[in-house]
Parts: sequence; structure tokens; C-alpha cells
Amino acid sequence: MRKVTHFAVICLFAFLLVNNPYTTQYVFGLRSESESVVKHKDSLYTEIVNKSADYYIPPQDAIIDRVWKAIPGLNGLEVDLEASYKKMKSKGKYDKDKLVFKQIKPKINISDLPPSPIYKGHPDKKMVSFIINVAWGNEYLPDILATLKKHHISVSFFLEGRWVQNNPDLTKMIYDAGHEVGNHSYTHPEMAKISPEKTRAEILKTNEVIKAITEKPVQWFAPPSGSYRDETVQIAAQENLGTVMWTVDTVDWKKPTPDQLIQRVMSKVHNGALILMHPTDSTAKSLDRLITQIKQRNLQIGTVSDVLNTERTMEKR
Repeated sequence: MRKVTHFAVICLFAFLLVNNPYTTQYVFGLRSESESVVKHKDSLYTEIVNKSADYYIPPQDAIIDRVWKAIPGLNGLEVDLEASYKKMKSKGKYDKDKLVFKQIKPKINISDLPPSPIYKGHPDKKMVSFIINVAWGNEYLPDILATLKKHHISVSFFLEGRWVQNNPDLTKMIYDAGHEVGNHSYTHPEMAKISPEKTRAEILKTNEVIKAITEKPVQWFAPPSGSYRDETVQIAAQENLGTVMWTVDTVDWKKPTPDQLIQRVMSKVHNGALILMHPTDSTAKSLDRLITQIKQRNLQIGTVSDVLNTERTMEKR
């Protein structure tokens, strides 16, 4: 009986020795270390490491440019060694088409900069956005929305607060279609000439009426007619809004022909462009062709937030 008890104690001790968190962690560590050593001796893994330097792109911080004001940063790019190795391991052969990349965030983002207007996205980001300012032109909105839906793209509509108050259904239609909704003041004043109190009231009232319909806070402010002064930008920033301008103007309110509008945009479009539009007959009739030609330039189309974030547009390398 004593021998049985002694044997049972030995078994219990052995079980506890093997099955405790410290032993498990140690064994797991040895296994990981062993796998790492094997992997680092693997010629395929070594080749991936050696060639990864050719694909490294450093992140770029957001800056204040003397001419262009605030310019957003852009993620860097590096090879994900582990993921790339796993994709190539089955054949044991290096294949650049199976490289997996991961993005590296910059240290300074546009939100870290002092309040400053934004005229464009990063010059290396192959994406543009349409800024559609709405204070009138209801009759053209359905066609514009239908064209955007046809091309499966979302853009940014900057809405006058007074217009939102009078057109809640159209506002909801724009938002429900997946588009970004921004602040375009409440009564469309010349923001550079009004008082700080009036500026804040215009911004806050518009924020309120938009949020009441979309249930989402507004992120961007587009001053009517591009009129602002430094104080305007600072007040917008205090209300958690970035001030957005444009780089390419369709001048659609002058009623150009579709060909004229398209030529005007395509002669000036570039990486990071913010393209100003309004709901007009010219825009409604030219939008389909304009989108097609922009895509043919290998430019993606997105919202203002899409263009200004640090995410790098990925292409087949």
C-alpha cells in the first residue's frame, strides 16, 4: 500500500511539473526559438529578407507647406516577412508576386499640426475626391447620385445648413448612399468678413442640423466661395473641424459644356486633388465620362477623409 501511495505521489508531481504555466511557457519558448532558428537558416526566408530592402518606402509626416498649407502624411511600406514566407513556403521558391506588404504609420499626422486649411492630399497618393457644395440645384442631385452609384464610389457633399433644414429627405438620401457629409456654413456668408461670434454660430448650427439627420458628427468644413481668414480656420478647429479648400475647380456654375468641364478638370487633375463641384446641369451631364477618364489615369476616387488619411493606395507591384 505504501508503494502504491509513493508511486501516486511521484505521478502527481510529474504531472504538475509538466503541466504548469511556467513549464508550458518555457517549452513554447523553446519551440518558437527552434522554429525561428530553422527559419533563419532557411534559404527562402533569407532571400525574402535580403530582397525586402528593395521594397522599403519610409513613412512621410504631415507638414505645413509655405504655399499649400497643411499636407497630410503618408504611410510607408515594408515587406511582411512572416506572411510572405508562409505564402512561398509550400513551393520553397521566392516569388515576388507573393510578397505581402504592411504599412508603417508616420509619426506626425495632419491632426497634430496647427490649424491650417487643406488644399490637397499627399502628392504620392493616387486618389482624388469630389467636393460637391450644395446650397441649391436639387433637381440635379438624383442624376449625380445615380452616376456615383453606378461607379461604386463615395465622395464628399458639403451642405449649407439652411439647405439641410429645408431638404432633410435629400440630405438623408445623400448620407444613406454612403457619401460623406460636410459643413458648408448655415447661410453661405463671406466667412472672411463676418465676426468670430457669427462664424462660430454658422458652423455650430450647421453641425447640429446635419447631425440631427445623419446621427454622425461632422468632420470637415468648406467655407463658401473659399472665403476665410486665419481666425475662421482656428474657430473651425476648436469645433473639431478641418478646413477644406480645393485644387481643381470645375467652374460648373458658369454652365460649361460637358466637354469643356471634362477638359478643364483633366488638364489639371493630379494625385491628391480635391475637385470642386456643384449640383448643376453641366456636372450631371459630364460626371459619368469624367469619372471614367479619371480612373483611366489610375487615380482612385474617394471621400475627402479617404484622400486625407495616411493610408497608401496599393497597386500591383
